[in-house]
Amino acid sequence: MALHKKRLNFLDKYLTLWIFIAMIIGVSIGYFIPSSDDFINSFSSGTTNIPLAIGLIVMMYPPLTKIDFSKIPLILDKPKLLTASFLITWIVGPFLMFLLATFFLKDYPEYMTGLIIIGIAPCIAMVIVWNELAEGNRELTAGLIGINSLLQVFFFSLYAYFYLEIMLPLFGIQGLELNISIAEIAITVGIYLGIPFALAIISRYTIKKFIGDKWFNQKFIPFVSPITLIALLFTIVVMFSLKGEMIVDLPMDVFRIAIPLVIFFTIMFFLMFFVSKKIGANYRDAVALSFTASGNNFELAIAVSIGVFGINSGQAFAGVIGPLVEVPALIILVNVSFWLKNKYYSKPALVTKTENT
Repeated sequence: MALHKKRLNFLDKYLTLWIFIAMIIGVSIGYFIPSSDDFINSFSSGTTNIPLAIGLIVMMYPPLTKIDFSKIPLILDKPKLLTASFLITWIVGPFLMFLLATFFLKDYPEYMTGLIIIGIAPCIAMVIVWNELAEGNRELTAGLIGINSLLQVFFFSLYAYFYLEIMLPLFGIQGLELNISIAEIAITVGIYLGIPFALAIISRYTIKKFIGDKWFNQKFIPFVSPITLIALLFTIVVMFSLKGEMIVDLPMDVFRIAIPLVIFFTIMFFLMFFVSKKIGANYRDAVALSFTASGNNFELAIAVSIGVFGINSGQAFAGVIGPLVEVPALIILVNVSFWLKNKYYSKPALVTKTENT
């Protein structure tokens, strides 16, 4: 029987294009309307731009509503997979991004710290898309992103403080003068992740209880899903409008940030895939684990970078470049997944054995 691979919907398929267009619009506004930055900054309070803060909170809401937290206990039946996922996603991943950032961007401290922030935020949104395209295990993915969401709420601020304030000096990187406290990071995470997290849980269970699962899945989720992309594009337009006069430097900066990101996606995907295979995971589980480990929560990284360092910061700029690089890179890895499936899981006996574990 012929297999039909799933396809991206129209908005997700051309996400890289939409991001490029938003960048061009933003740069054009900043270049041709020099007073636009004063207008945008007039809505700021300290490092926080109020309309942008609202947009960032809204951006986080849709992916969180899609998480079925009731699926979390299911992965407890697969302790080996859960342990491998935790070690690689939360221990290896952040340290790998730290090493890549300090190696490639040591001379660009703002981009370097921005990349480190990206590395400590595992993906909870687009991983659903990549997993579906690669025909991975939906239930396992739901459980993993549920756990990752909870861990980010409680431990992201600790991770950020550890890598930015403790690890950087240990690696001989001095003089950044970050001057950030764990309380400052925690407050930012609480606002940009805690608020949408609470709203998502409340709306999810309230709608399901009083209106029903069918309406929630078929009407509500399709309605709110595009909001993430709209809010992301709004963020990009605003940020790039503030950098309109720096357009000459932009291509090289994008390239500098893209290199360590591509290396990170690739290493994390293959590492997780072969570790999963080694401990007996079937193809669907291995793919779910691999995309969960290789993707990042750029929405949170952007929000935290803007909240802590400001809308004009290089950290925020690095966060915005993230999804621009991630989309084409992980689409390629979806195709790689099917190649790995044919190579390592094509024998009927092996498939039967692993599916029954």
